[in-house]
Amino acid sequence: MALKIITKKRYQNNLKKIVSYLVINWNKEVAEKFLNLLFTKYELLSTMPNIGVQILSKKNVRSILITKHNKVYYRVEKGHLIILNIIDTSVILKRTLLIKPNETAFLFPRCFSRSFRCIDDTRK
Repeated sequence: MALKIITKKRYQNNLKKIVSYLVINWNKEVAEKFLNLLFTKYELLSTMPNIGVQILSKKNVRSILITKHNKVYYRVEKGHLIILNIIDTSVILKRTLLIKPNETAFLFPRCFSRSFRCIDDTRK
């Protein structure tokens, strides 16, 4: 039986930004292909939710790569697939590669969110 899919507000906002970027910088067809791929992955996840990589065992958070630039974070609770967030991994990678290690505290917050571990390497 397929799980019911619930999306969080953060996910919805980030998805709007990604789709807007695709429409503006590429075209509508690219955005539609991305959404079709995304929804295909959600159908797969709703029937096989354990295929994602578990990243936070305590909170049962998993992730799955949608494209080489986008990763979705989710968890399963009481028969529901809860989509927590979608991240553009290329932006994080570009920021990491273009900035010296001692400058990362400037651009990155101490934590991406309460769910993810801190990335501030300058703090000991």
